[in-house]
Amino acid sequence: MNYFSTLTASVIPNPTPTVPDEARGLLTVLNWASGIGLVLGVLGVIIVGITMVIQLQRGEGGQSLAKLGWVLLGCIIITGAAGIVRAFV
Repeated sequence: MNYFSTLTASVIPNPTPTVPDEARGLLTVLNWASGIGLVLGVLGVIIVGITMVIQLQRGEGGQSLAKLGWVLLGCIIITGAAGIVRAFV
């Protein structure tokens, strides 16, 4: 009989990941990089908003909407970086 067909659900292990002590510094750097990236993303949205107001006063319309899209796309990539990497690993 096949070995895998004899296993029950209670035998399947459910490991909990642990971070080795050597990687704690790397996790600190990654947390700082993520936080700085998100702060810069918020700053970018504010700058694009100010630019949109100035362009509206000049009558140039919504030419900076593309810039806002790029900034928001960057924020999405920063916040979803762990999930993106986890999908490929």
